[in-house]
Parts: sequence; structure tokens; C-alpha cells
Amino acid sequence: MKRFTTSDGLSLAYEDDGEGQAVLCLAGLTRTHRDFDDMLPYIKGARLIRMDYRGRGESDWDPNPQNYTVPIEARDAIELLDHLGVEKAAIIGSSRGGIIGMFLAATARERITGVLLNDVGPELNREDLSRIAGYVGRNPPWRDYLEAAAKLPDEMPGFDDIIPERWAIEAVRQWRQTPDGLVNRYDPALRITTEATLNGPEVDMWPLFDSMNGLPVALLRGENSKLLSEEAVAHMMERRPDIIFAEVMDRGHIPLLDEYESLLVIDAFLASTA
Repeated sequence: MKRFTTSDGLSLAYEDDGEGQAVLCLAGLTRTHRDFDDMLPYIKGARLIRMDYRGRGESDWDPNPQNYTVPIEARDAIELLDHLGVEKAAIIGSSRGGIIGMFLAATARERITGVLLNDVGPELNREDLSRIAGYVGRNPPWRDYLEAAAKLPDEMPGFDDIIPERWAIEAVRQWRQTPDGLVNRYDPALRITTEATLNGPEVDMWPLFDSMNGLPVALLRGENSKLLSEEAVAHMMERRPDIIFAEVMDRGHIPLLDEYESLLVIDAFLASTA
């Protein structure tokens, strides 16, 4: 992987593949650039820039875990574009990455050409957020990749047509295998800011969504997603009737981005931002 140094001295990892319009791929809260691997072979005519946030994947852990926030991670994203000499980029944001994309639309609009939100929006189910926060910072109980791959279908409900080989790939992406069992591919201190955000006052994210007015916007929702409800999608589409939207069959949170519906939306989105 390639690396760059942030303004506060951390070394962050990223991948940079393809040629064409720049597309910055931003992963979920605890995830890495590997979440976009399945999409990669299907995207033509685009330069896909995939970063690991600070404290995740191959990037440095931050000595101050209070920096694991959307504004800091958005700043890192802009600094990566600066490092690469990229003036503008489209954003494909999965979960947390979509929130960062909306934040960038509000704070650095001149640097982005549009935002694709993968199973995320300005209105999220608090109960499911609590479920997600419950596992952040905790290593899984499984001893190896084989056991994890067998358990994942129960741990990730809503993904009904995933073959065992795909679950095995997912296990490797999420965890490192050690003699003492599997460990997360991120700083366990991420739990501190996650809990603080969840237990703090509820934030109105609709202004962030509205900041994308005038920019191409696309939305994917997993058919079985509990985080992003059908009602929230309806509200988003009322405000943005031009949104490019698809519901992805047999998917929970989050669609994997190689599904037929996902690729149709991605293609239409990139055509609108080219």
C-alpha cells in the first residue's frame, strides 16, 4: 500500500488504482479500503482512491483517540487529495464514509463532484446504532478464520445468498489471526469516541444532507437494513427527487457494492459526476 503523512504527523495508508475521474472511496466505521475490493473489477474509466482512516487497517493509530471523529477523518481525506494533486473527486461512502461525504459537501464543496451514500443517510435507527456501538473495540470470540467464517452468517443477518467462500474472505478482511485468537484491524480506542457520540445529544444531520443540493447524489439501501429505514429513504427522496436510488436485494447493512443493483447505481452516479 501507498502512504502519506497527515498535517498532525500520522502515516495513513491508501490504494490508488485506475485512470479517469477521481473517486474517493470511504469505508465504514471499523472497516478498511478492502470493502471496495469486490467493486473494483467492474468500474472502468475511473481512478479509485481507497484510504484507511487513522486507527484502521494499515494506517497509524492516533495517540489521541478523541481524534477519531468525522471532522478529523474528513480533513484527512482532503489532505490525501492534496497529496495526490487531485482537485476534485466523487465520493463513494459506505456507512461512516457516507456521513464524511455529506460533511465534505458542507465544508469542502469545491473539492467534490458528488456523493454516493451506501446504506446511510441523515436519519439513522438509534437502536441499530447502539447494536453497532456494542461491538466496537471488542475482539471477536472466535479462535481462527475458519470458525469466524462459519459464525458470520448468524452475526450478519440479512445476507441470505452469500456463499461460504465469501464469508471466509470477509473474515480475513475484518480480523487478524493470532495465536490467541482473532483481533480487530483497528484501534480498540475507537470505542471511546463511538460511545461518546452515541451517548451525546442527537445531531441533526439534515443540514449536511441539504448541503449536497446541486451536486449529484446517489443512494443504496440494503433490502434488510435496520440502520437505514424505508421511511428515512422516502424522506431523502422527497428532498432530492433527482437522487439515483436502488434497493439491493438480500442485503443488510451494508451492500457489498458488487451486486447488480449496486453496480447500476454506481455507473449512473459516475456518469453524472464525470
